Amino acid sequence: MVNTATIEEAKIRALLETVKDPEIPVLSIIDLGMLREIKIKDDKIEVVFTPTYSGCPATDMISATIKMVLQENGYSNVKITSVLSPAWTTDWMTEEGKKKLKSYGIAPPNPKQQVCHQELFLPDEAVQCPRCDSWNTHRISEFGSTACKALYQCDDCKEPFDYFKCH
Repeated sequence: MVNTATIEEAKIRALLETVKDPEIPVLSIIDLGMLREIKIKDDKIEVVFTPTYSGCPATDMISATIKMVLQENGYSNVKITSVLSPAWTTDWMTEEGKKKLKSYGIAPPNPKQQVCHQELFLPDEAVQCPRCDSWNTHRISEFGSTACKALYQCDDCKEPFDYFKCH
């Protein structure tokens, strides 16, 4: 026997793949690992997600877009729940999402080494240029186009680029 809740959840998950981050439109909330849970009970749908950080200005837009996409596809009884604990981490990003970031010109987050790096106040970590793949880069500013990114420059191709910081 086929579990209809599982089929319905798969349909909803596919729809949520179309919900893009307003600040990085090549990434869906699935790519970012923001989706925590889809709850289905009778005709009620609850989507539970974690914003990339508690003060993220895109959170309200993402919530509204999730609701709109589901309602446009026949789900009229939709509840959106934002949870802050556990806090979102770049570890939740999909590998596909990291590839999309790089193709878009943003260096994806490095593995968790940055947490230790920041706590120990070590020199800038190595960040690979998303344009020419050089590791010969340096940080220009701790903050890039948004608070979740730092601004780097490649010393080989001379191009500036955003780095999606680990957190």
